[in-house]
Amino acid sequence: MAAEPTAPDLIARHRPTLDQALEAIRTRAYWSPHPEHPKAYGDHGSLDAAAGKAAFDALLGTRLDLGQPGTDDWVGGEVSPYGVELGVTYPHADVDVLLPAMRAGQRAWRDAGAEVRAVTCLEILKRISDRTHEFAHAVMHTSGQAFMMAFQAGGPHAQDRGLEAVAYAYAEQTRTPDTAEWTKPQGKRDPLALTKRFTPVPRGVALLIGCNTFPTWNGYPGLFASLATGNAVLVKPHPRAVLPLALTVRIAREVLAEAGFAADLVALAAERPGEGIAKTLALRPEIKIIDYTGSTAFGDWLEDNARQAQVYTEKAGVNTVLVDSTDDYRGMLSNLAFSLSLYSGQMCTTPQNLLIPRDGIRTDEGPRGYDEVVTDLARSVDALLGDDARANALLGAIVNPDVKARLEAAAGLGEVALASREVPHPDFPDAVVRTPVIVKLDGAKPDDEAAYMSECFGPVSFAVAVDSSAEGVELLRRTIRDKGAMTVGAYTSDAEVERAVEEVCLEEAAQLSLNLTGGVYVNQTAAFSDFHGSGGNPAASAALTDGAFVANRFRVVEVRREA
Repeated sequence: MAAEPTAPDLIARHRPTLDQALEAIRTRAYWSPHPEHPKAYGDHGSLDAAAGKAAFDALLGTRLDLGQPGTDDWVGGEVSPYGVELGVTYPHADVDVLLPAMRAGQRAWRDAGAEVRAVTCLEILKRISDRTHEFAHAVMHTSGQAFMMAFQAGGPHAQDRGLEAVAYAYAEQTRTPDTAEWTKPQGKRDPLALTKRFTPVPRGVALLIGCNTFPTWNGYPGLFASLATGNAVLVKPHPRAVLPLALTVRIAREVLAEAGFAADLVALAAERPGEGIAKTLALRPEIKIIDYTGSTAFGDWLEDNARQAQVYTEKAGVNTVLVDSTDDYRGMLSNLAFSLSLYSGQMCTTPQNLLIPRDGIRTDEGPRGYDEVVTDLARSVDALLGDDARANALLGAIVNPDVKARLEAAAGLGEVALASREVPHPDFPDAVVRTPVIVKLDGAKPDDEAAYMSECFGPVSFAVAVDSSAEGVELLRRTIRDKGAMTVGAYTSDAEVERAVEEVCLEEAAQLSLNLTGGVYVNQTAAFSDFHGSGGNPAASAALTDGAFVANRFRVVEVRREA
């Protein structure tokens, strides 16, 4: 049995990775310590594909006992979007017992210092990484992502985002020196001399409210940002996606205990069906930080009501692509088709509105009218998803009945340019798999505006006809300002239009991708380089990850003494 890690062990083991992460966020160049390919796992203690699947299967129908204080019941009920009943049960917490236990461990965690906290977090991430195959199945069967996406987005990409948050947390905490010798000259008198010590102190207990679609990718930034800055973290998963975050909590508790800290610094708050504990927890006086991904309505409620906490939200937005002109028409169509199809559009970054001048666009294949562009895009999606095996690999499963209902209702909002079809899944006959729908709408009609100016989360896109690219730019501005956007895209070979779109995104604080025609898509972001959201428009109050995302999770307390 391996010896329990001490602080020097963890520093020696993980300080080089931390230094590389710090360099990566400084340069914004590509870097990742977590392999994306499934075959990279199986050595140095990590689980290979067969062992990971076996580990996941062994969890089904079991009780996941985390050893938490205050457990008063066992709850569960997750059903995979692929039709599998997971049957895992989790501890239900009496928070009046659990929260004091969590707070009790914060003093030693605070006193450990930023470096020890950072490398302990990296040890947690390393152990999660070793079990990426197991996590991939857990993410797949709670989110509905296809396996490869669940493996990459739920595994290495999520781990990258967690490590990125640790790096930012370390950088912000060490911006101020630990000590300073302060001397002020007094002319002929003796100088004034003080010794000053500066200590980053946590705000309190952080509450992570997880989401259904990306439980690890969206959960890890807040979890590790809070933990690395000295806060205990209470993880409240989405009731349909408990398992990935419960496994995360179990690993975190194991590492913390082995390193000599209180395991209760990280705990799980699973809920009974329909209990809705997020509101109750969010208003507890012990909760000082909240991370939330989900609907605008609940995000707004948190921001308005959880006054005792620093609240970080990622809510809904209306992501928009302006199509003005292109030098690579086929590349544009292919790129857009993939962006609309990936994970059945169930990403907060998927484009919804495609703004296309009604007189058409200029392309390298000659002019194309509005109807031609929409028809060609529909054909491109059809070609991409025509083979059922490829469609299943890209689309995954519809995550919940609400998405299916929105998809079916969208066909009644306008002229359907591309109808959605059912795709049978060879391994999971109960999976609900649907191709995207594209609906034509007129940007000048108030009834149509009511549809395209609201988020329709799922595989639904609107081809919105506008009078000109200039009108499209102004509609883009209004959409970002009023509804928010996690992503903005534009296709143009006109320098003036490009400048106009860029200026809108700078003024309204929206992340912009221009003329993507290759293997990078508007709905994908890379940790250490890309910012996910901006925190500057209604779609989100935070960016993943920047200094602002971590800096307000702690305060620096100064102690002065006469020298």
